[in-house]
Amino acid sequence: MSGFFKRLFGGESAGGAAGPLAEPEIYNGYVIQPDPKNENGQWHIAGVITREGASNGPEHRFIRADTYSTKDDADAFSIRKAKQIIDERGAGLLPD
Repeated sequence: MSGFFKRLFGGESAGGAAGPLAEPEIYNGYVIQPDPKNENGQWHIAGVITREGASNGPEHRFIRADTYSTKDDADAFSIRKAKQIIDERGAGLLPD
């Protein structure tokens, strides 16, 4: 059961280690850190959104069911999804 929680909260997934993190991207005052999750050889879109310059501030974590065969593709689509989240939620995304 603990393996389930590890995968759920960002630990090593069933498919093995996630590998190195991609470079974060800054978008509209937010920092997007793609962090796709590997499960059974497929990569799920996932990442973390924080405010630019806020090292210990609130963060928004997301994971989606979409899967890709390569980590590079999942990184790119994780950034695209994060930008969509930022555009849709605006200033209400992260509490002050």
